[in-house]
Amino acid sequence: MIWAAAAFALAAAGGAAWWLWPSHAPHREEASVSNTGRILYYQDPSGAPDYSPTPKKDAQGRDYVAVRAPAEAQPAKDKTVLYYRNPMGLADTSPTPKKDSMGMDYIPVYADEGADQPGTVKISLDRVQRLGVRTSPVTRQAMNETVQLTGTVMADERKLGVVALKFPANIVKLHVAAAGEKVRAGQALFEINSPFLLQQETTLALALKAQAVSQELGDVYARTNERSATSARARLENYEVPKREIERLIRTREAKGQVVWPAPQDGVVIEKPIVAGMQAQAGETLYRLADLSNVWVIAEAPESLLAIARPGATARVALNAYPGKTFEGKVTFVYPEVSMTTRTAKVRIELGNAEGLLLPGMFASVEVASPPGDAVLAVPDSALIDSGRRQVVLVARGEGRFEPRAVAAGRRANGMVEIASGLDGNETVVTSATFLIDAESNLRAALQSFTAEQKP
Repeated sequence: MIWAAAAFALAAAGGAAWWLWPSHAPHREEASVSNTGRILYYQDPSGAPDYSPTPKKDAQGRDYVAVRAPAEAQPAKDKTVLYYRNPMGLADTSPTPKKDSMGMDYIPVYADEGADQPGTVKISLDRVQRLGVRTSPVTRQAMNETVQLTGTVMADERKLGVVALKFPANIVKLHVAAAGEKVRAGQALFEINSPFLLQQETTLALALKAQAVSQELGDVYARTNERSATSARARLENYEVPKREIERLIRTREAKGQVVWPAPQDGVVIEKPIVAGMQAQAGETLYRLADLSNVWVIAEAPESLLAIARPGATARVALNAYPGKTFEGKVTFVYPEVSMTTRTAKVRIELGNAEGLLLPGMFASVEVASPPGDAVLAVPDSALIDSGRRQVVLVARGEGRFEPRAVAAGRRANGMVEIASGLDGNETVVTSATFLIDAESNLRAALQSFTAEQKP
């Protein structure tokens, strides 16, 4: 059909005003109230895409419905006609009244419609309502961005400890015999019997016992004995013999070579290779302890989100073990390496664990919120038209006028997008039906440009 060809030509010319062509037959009441202008064409009463430039009946004998121009399109004596545009929306204008190939009159474009910025659209208020146009004021607010990460609970590496002897010894008895037990600093872990320790203690004990005699023999003997005692005590301290045992030896001056070894810190026994009766060598690990009063969550953050998951950001951690419960923490460190395979970096989050609920190895879901920043201009996400090559918002100027405004968009958070430039903060922008209005705006700008080129 000619009408279908015209519609196809419209799409090929710009594709911007496809929606201007009605997709359904207007109700008779609507035509009589909102469309009181001249008849543009006639449409099938069932809403089918069948049109006619003249009155017509369908197969059931029903009259085709007249589609009229809006009342605002009617000529007015106090308005100046700039040009006439094609009634089908094609990029064809005329400086004088004209009819198209189907006998339809070209639609006049008045001076007050072209006085705004290029591409500005004027829509009747009833049409604005039918399109479902919604607006929202430009606001100034801080963009508190959040990201969702996953991670694993780990022990605080700064609070890990190892219990080992610096001299050979026999393990006589265990006071803490199982992994997983909690211990306190100074608590007895095991007892040892060591010939090497006995030798070192004997040296100090003899020096202490000879102290009185050396003082009587004179300065040389006294100084030599003093150096011997000091050296023997320093050796015991370097071998990390418990302070309590050294004090006992100085007080009693009796070497035993048998010591109850205490825990060096608070924590949980996470590894215990020691067993009673074994021969422990110097440097051999006997216990591994972890203080879990504070723990880390090591999360993987894509490199594109490192600007948000940075030190100082707050974090909310949820665990499968405790549904509905969250733990508050902060990002304290971002590891200085990005994985070549996953393109992620490790982020450390520190959490308090006074109740002992967080255990190493637990899977964690993490929500990280960026630190509060300065307030910026922002509009709803739906207000931004981003084609990749341009970013536009439609500014509502009142009385059905909408002006396209080129902007530069910034960060996005919580359904809002930052506007870095293009707005001053006093505007109201369109948040729905934006693509429909933008399509007509593009067509209007194209027609105005075409008309300017035609003027002598």
